[in-house]
Amino acid sequence: MTLVEYRNIRNMAAIKEKEKRPGKPPGKESQPLIIAKTPAEEQRLKLERLMRNPDKPAPIPERPKEWNPRAPPEFVRDVMGSSAGAGSGEFHVYRHLRRREYQRQDFLDKMTEKQKMDLEYIDKVAQNQQAADERTAKRKKKREKLKQKKNMAKKAKEEATKGQDLEKSSSSEADDQDGEAEDDAEAPSFIMGKR
Repeated sequence: MTLVEYRNIRNMAAIKEKEKRPGKPPGKESQPLIIAKTPAEEQRLKLERLMRNPDKPAPIPERPKEWNPRAPPEFVRDVMGSSAGAGSGEFHVYRHLRRREYQRQDFLDKMTEKQKMDLEYIDKVAQNQQAADERTAKRKKKREKLKQKKNMAKKAKEEATKGQDLEKSSSSEADDQDGEAEDDAEAPSFIMGKR
């Protein structure tokens, strides 16, 4: 037995021994570490990871809640006055309270502005809808007028044709008796060479 054959047999035995050990299933390989360089590549890697196991539910983050300032205290116990004797530490407490109050007032101003903009938008949508309805009504009225004119013209035409039919029928009865002899002598006008 050569050295190469001995190594192959030893490797085969080691592989069989690994398969017998509990732990990771042998079919599952570890994925290579890939570092994303661009946001698009990062998103592609995330999608690939999700698509490896399509049965597993995908995590969908909840919408972040809107920031709300802390409500002002209902009762202030440590009221700071402007009298002499205030310690140097009190300034920082005052500064934080002032900052918090300014944030709260800023938030209230923004909310008021947002509500105002929403009301303006709703009013504008209502005005646009009303203008569109008016245009539609105007065009509908115009279409109906044209329809009535067409119907009136059609009725007038029918009455005129009925009147002509009655005249033709009364005159055609008289002409039929006289015109039978003339029809035989008259050649059709569509034949080439004759007029």
